[in-house]
Amino acid sequence: MAGDERIEELRRRKALAKEGGGKDRIEAQHGKGKLTARERVGLLLDPGTFVETDAFVEHRTTDFGLDAKRFPGDGVVTGHGTIDGRTVFVFSQDFTVFGGSLGEMHANKIVKIMDTAMKVGAPVIGLNDSGGARIQEGVISLGGYAEIFFRNVLASGVVPQISAILGPCAGGAVYSPAMTDFIVMAKGTANMFITGPEVIKAVTGEDVTFEELGGAMTHAEKSGVAHFAADDEKAALRTVRKILSYIPSNNVDDPPVLESDDDPNRADSELATVVPREPDKPYDIRDVISRVVDRGSWFEVHERWAPNIVVGFARLDGHPVGVVGNQPKVLAGTLDIASSIKASRFVRFCDCFNLPLLTLVDVPGFLPGTAQEYGGIIRNGAKLLYAYSEATVPKVTVITRKAYGGAYDVMCSKHIRGDFNFAWPSAELAVMGPEGAVQIIFKKEIEEAKEPKKREKELVLEYRDRFANPYIAARMGYLDDVIEPPETRPRVINAFAVLRTKRETRPAKKHGNIPL
Repeated sequence: MAGDERIEELRRRKALAKEGGGKDRIEAQHGKGKLTARERVGLLLDPGTFVETDAFVEHRTTDFGLDAKRFPGDGVVTGHGTIDGRTVFVFSQDFTVFGGSLGEMHANKIVKIMDTAMKVGAPVIGLNDSGGARIQEGVISLGGYAEIFFRNVLASGVVPQISAILGPCAGGAVYSPAMTDFIVMAKGTANMFITGPEVIKAVTGEDVTFEELGGAMTHAEKSGVAHFAADDEKAALRTVRKILSYIPSNNVDDPPVLESDDDPNRADSELATVVPREPDKPYDIRDVISRVVDRGSWFEVHERWAPNIVVGFARLDGHPVGVVGNQPKVLAGTLDIASSIKASRFVRFCDCFNLPLLTLVDVPGFLPGTAQEYGGIIRNGAKLLYAYSEATVPKVTVITRKAYGGAYDVMCSKHIRGDFNFAWPSAELAVMGPEGAVQIIFKKEIEEAKEPKKREKELVLEYRDRFANPYIAARMGYLDDVIEPPETRPRVINAFAVLRTKRETRPAKKHGNIPL
């Protein structure tokens, strides 16, 4: 009988842990349109695969009456399970227990699964819904945050780290998601900020709502902090699963390959007309991407921020790749501060996790202006140059139209070790556009002409015919081939197949000093 009583006691304690903060608080959570910590885990993982750890952990604080308030699990659900059959580790903060606030034992639970994930080489997924540091625990809670931050850094580039923000995430709590690889926010319920609206009002006098200050759309469009803004929590969790379908479990594994029913030799005739004949007419680079990659495989990242460059995942003959492309329909595809940061972070992620890089180039240069210069376009543009130069994964570049000035160099040119560099016949590789070049080279001749405007137009046409093409670069070996647009898909797939066994070493060092 005693044995049976012990089993009953175990079951009672496990049932208590599953109740979180109790029925009333769970109803309050649902009333805000939010799921519970356990419901989220259930939706994220393959059904029936979640194995919980540390369900009986409780806090050790006796101050401020907390010794009378103890909840099994201490406000966070931790454990492991699978997504598409692959092991992942997950922590899910429980807002029904102390508002999901982080204390010593709460932090210890998160730290434990991060350490295990590093040992076994599996992704870490954080489901964030927390009021922040547990004030009653004082500096101990801050120490808990710092332990997590340090592990975020240790895990960076070793195992993928993904953060879903499904409720509040404020103060020091934001820095752990900020150091993870991807942040997914749920519209309407999620917000992130360093200081809340009340403090901002007191210090600066600004009136701002929670949503305006740190909502999903704010961070997806304005700050670039969020990579994805999902319509609701369920969509956010589906997005996390989708991200993982393109990436390996760790930095020594290859990305997951899927069977593709899209012919690798498919030549898309519509690519021949995507780029307008007029050099200053816009088009959507996504129309190129979607015709080159496996049908239905394009998955854009940071879609709403810095839209003058496009980044995302796709598959080529079933193999995942990272895609970077200038976007001619926004700011003519120029590189500016935000787009340089967006693309360089994505390039570095792909290099960390063995994802080959496909770069599509149509760039007239860097965005001019005092705001850009004062904001540090020199330093920030150099980040993208650094990221591409540092990357040793297979790199294939296709120039569709313009590749001018320093931006030509930056966009994975042959000189910073692009492995295969192709151009379409519409490509223009030059220091600058014909109009600018003519005004510098033939300044005196134009000024002295009887009809300066007419002479300038003639010289522009002559210059364009002679220099605004890919053949001078091809003659120098800066391009491996000039290809017809419809053959882009088979040529790119062939290039990546050849590069699958690529090995490239760089000088030994502790780490470089990227121009942050």
